[in-house]
Amino acid sequence: QVQLVESGGGLVQAGGSLRLSCAASGRTFSTYNMAWFRQAPGKEREFVAAIWRTNGVTEYADSVKGRFTISRDNAKNTVYLQMNSLKPEDTAAYYCAAGAAGWKVPGTYGYWGQGTQVTVSS
Repeated sequence: QVQLVESGGGLVQAGGSLRLSCAASGRTFSTYNMAWFRQAPGKEREFVAAIWRTNGVTEYADSVKGRFTISRDNAKNTVYLQMNSLKPEDTAAYYCAAGAAGWKVPGTYGYWGQGTQVTVSS
């Protein structure tokens, strides 16, 4: 069982930056792939970024490539999402997810956080 708690969301102007954190409980964090998804009102949950459990391989949605960076610290059971050059279209609730076989599809993740709101004003 893994519990995930996100933090770091907030209101920021376009062009600004935020850093999201996701703290995981349990001693098996390093065995899970980790990802960030987001969901805007009236839209489906969409993939943002993922990081492999041990070798640090990452993948990003085209819409955030070059602006967002996912990283993890297995010693601290924490995954991060550094978001730079934020745009109003990045406004959404951001969710952290953990899954042994997860990658870009929400259904491949078994554990989810409660979400943290990111609002980017123009």
